[in-house]
Amino acid sequence: MTLQLSRDLVWQAIEKELFAIIGMATASQEVRTVGIVYAVRDRKFYIGTGKETWKARHISANPHVSMTIPIARRIPIMPWIKIPQATITFSGLARIIPATEAPRALLEAVFRHMAENQEMVANSCLIEVTPHGEFVTYGIGIPLMQMRFPERARGRAPVA
Repeated sequence: MTLQLSRDLVWQAIEKELFAIIGMATASQEVRTVGIVYAVRDRKFYIGTGKETWKARHISANPHVSMTIPIARRIPIMPWIKIPQATITFSGLARIIPATEAPRALLEAVFRHMAENQEMVANSCLIEVTPHGEFVTYGIGIPLMQMRFPERARGRAPVA
């Protein structure tokens, strides 16, 4: 049985985090993943990177991406007990935005204190990811002890 979750519950979980893994394909269709730090604005993800990085090149060539957000779960009084991380996974379309063309508030959200560095901004871009379809989740919206049962821990929610 797959748990039907509300999109708002999933977005709330996403907005509390800042780390994800983005998956993309190279020009020769080899799959690559990389850990990233993101900011969310208007239910889109923004990732800062250099203009010449392989992330920017691969996404320019193929805008279809996937993202997985791991969410640590622990028992407060027994942190040594290992519990699988909760996850939120989705597909999306990405586009490259030159950092010099992005609004100031967005640069500050993505680059934080480095947004003041004009040279860094000039050599950077933002990857904007718009999710589509459904979020596929594990361990979201359920009590911690229910994560032991995959059939109870799996969930889905519409993106829009």
